[in-house]
Amino acid sequence: MNNDTTINIAWLYPDLMSTYGDRGNIIILTKRLVWRGFKVKVTEISLGSTNNLLQKADLIFMGGAQDQQQEIVSKDLRKRQTLLKELIDHQRLPCLFICGAYQFMGNYYLSANGQEIPGLGIFDLYTINPGQKAKRLIGNTFARINIPGLQNEIMAGFENHGGRTFLSNKETAIAKVITGYGNNGQDNTEGVIHQRAIGSYLHGPILAKSPKLADWLLSHALHHSFGEKIELSPLDDRLEERTKQQLLGQIPTGQKNTDGLD
Repeated sequence: MNNDTTINIAWLYPDLMSTYGDRGNIIILTKRLVWRGFKVKVTEISLGSTNNLLQKADLIFMGGAQDQQQEIVSKDLRKRQTLLKELIDHQRLPCLFICGAYQFMGNYYLSANGQEIPGLGIFDLYTINPGQKAKRLIGNTFARINIPGLQNEIMAGFENHGGRTFLSNKETAIAKVITGYGNNGQDNTEGVIHQRAIGSYLHGPILAKSPKLADWLLSHALHHSFGEKIELSPLDDRLEERTKQQLLGQIPTGQKNTDGLD
């Protein structure tokens, strides 16, 4: 292994899609590589950027935004649909898509006024906005991860979304909700894991309280870059884990889904 190799992280639309601390995910991914002696390059890709920048990526990140910013991004993102599908489905590139970005990856978004807005169709799911009279799904969320090797890990973050996302039976949720709403507030699912791409509603940033999930993404990014499996040296995550457990312990038992704690 040659640590002189640079790990390339593509950050999609940082100027338009980065609400509720989402840019913190980039900081966490970068630092966890640098602390282990790897070189990192973060390439910001926005409106008008060429696709050759995306083709060099070892990992892709895209955050969430408000409706106005999402509308601006949607036209430009559609130009990258074929390439993104190739990278995710065939090259199995690790990715993290948060909230609005997560919704973009689905089949469609049904707006409150009944307009069906096509998605990229990479994740087999759809999102419905039930309108302003419906409860907005807001709050701190904890969920048990459903990824081989991480089944005992809990991810945590802050969600704030009106849309309800429903997965087809072809897709697998990344986690089971312990407390909070997750995908739709009905079936106790949170996010999706599709190949090595993750979609989630959790802001915060999600990786700040979920270091094992960050390392899962990084291990696959290193595999993509080096062409072989790379063992990550351990980092001291005791503070992050204690913080998460303390916050989880402050939630009343009656507000927890005990299935998610099994």
